[in-house]
Amino acid sequence: MPDADLKLHAPATDRNREPILAVLSRILPATGLVLEISSGTGEHAAFFAQALPHLEWQPTDLDSCSLASITAYRNERGLPNLRAPLPLDATSADWPVARADAIVCINMIHIAPWAACVGLMAGAARTLQAGGMLYLYGPFKEKGVHTADSNHRFDLDLRMRDPDWGVRNLDDVISLAADHGLRHAEIAVMPANNRSVVFSKDG
Repeated sequence: MPDADLKLHAPATDRNREPILAVLSRILPATGLVLEISSGTGEHAAFFAQALPHLEWQPTDLDSCSLASITAYRNERGLPNLRAPLPLDATSADWPVARADAIVCINMIHIAPWAACVGLMAGAARTLQAGGMLYLYGPFKEKGVHTADSNHRFDLDLRMRDPDWGVRNLDDVISLAADHGLRHAEIAVMPANNRSVVFSKDG
């Protein structure tokens, strides 16, 4: 099957990639390996790897169709700093990447059980070195309250699809991160009522 037939497209990627890149360009290290958790279609991976050629980008996903799509975008772009995707289950205690200089996770923790967020924090604590950054992007509740009516409706839709999914309370995520030695460093307001949330691994 031609690569073009394997490529998936997420319309939100076209809208959010530039604002996300603006934050990543500021917080990511000058060199090193960025591990992306739940890379989805692979569009973000290809875009960020091209925009940040000084960084190695390692995409991952659990879904076989997503892995095929990531591979198709990688083959299309031919970027030397975009690695072949790896299967990764965030809840597993055995990740295929032992060390990374930064971890990026976009739009995952609300479309997954809470155990995936727990696994993400535990994995980041294992994988990042002191001072390494964990970047999250997506919708969050703040102090238990949705930041917009659209997020409330989105949350209800997610929970109808799977009762273990849902927009997470930011305080809960920050507390969980702290339990794993990840210090909350920054929150940035993003388009469409999303947030960029940055953590730094304690030394």
